[in-house]
Amino acid sequence: MQNDLVSIITPSYNSEKFIAKTIESIINQTCENWEMIIVDDCSPDNSNEIIENYMQKEKRIKLIKLKKNSGPAIARNMAIEQAKGRFIAFLDADDIWLPEKLEKQLLFMKENDLSFTYSAYRLIDEEDNDLGVFIPPVLADYSSLLKTNFIGCLTAIYDTNKIGKMYMPNILKRQDYGLWLKILKQIKSTKGITEPLAIYRIRKNSVSSNKLKAAMYQWKIYREVEKLNIFQSMYYFMNYAYYGLKKY
Repeated sequence: MQNDLVSIITPSYNSEKFIAKTIESIINQTCENWEMIIVDDCSPDNSNEIIENYMQKEKRIKLIKLKKNSGPAIARNMAIEQAKGRFIAFLDADDIWLPEKLEKQLLFMKENDLSFTYSAYRLIDEEDNDLGVFIPPVLADYSSLLKTNFIGCLTAIYDTNKIGKMYMPNILKRQDYGLWLKILKQIKSTKGITEPLAIYRIRKNSVSSNKLKAAMYQWKIYREVEKLNIFQSMYYFMNYAYYGLKKY
């Protein structure tokens, strides 16, 4: 059914090394009712050529080219704006979905009457070496997510029929985290799937691999996006540090 269409949001910048695997993982989904909206953020490499080759064979893939380099928040929000689907899902241009990801997650959402869900995911490095599995808590609410962001962007799906279209805050990093907090403020709580349904690639220079940078952006979320006072921010930041040490 068209009203169950899934719009997959993919920002792309210099992604020529991995974008083919990302697209293939969408084409190989057992759920076929999807559109993939890739937004190129002025890539100087050959990633657009690779994407356009896939578009010739696969009409469900769309490419939007930004006129100036604007960052992933604007790229993702542009795709959300253009999305025709009931469900909004996210997959970055270097990550991968397992074949039954959409089918299993949509069934889980419908059976449990959920407007927003997430799942566990596997981790790999740039050479596809296995780095283990991240299993998030089953339950998520605003307060628990402030302590630590356990929702991987590549696993998140929300239902526009239930909560409308929601956009990411226009910040340089952690904009996905800002969106999850915004959604959880509205819906109060949700559930996730503990089975890994996606594969997250850790890049050498990514924010997630640079702990100091990640901590700085976490603080900005508390103070500038969520507008928490200094005491609330310190409380949640101590929790963030604790969970960060525990995770790694």
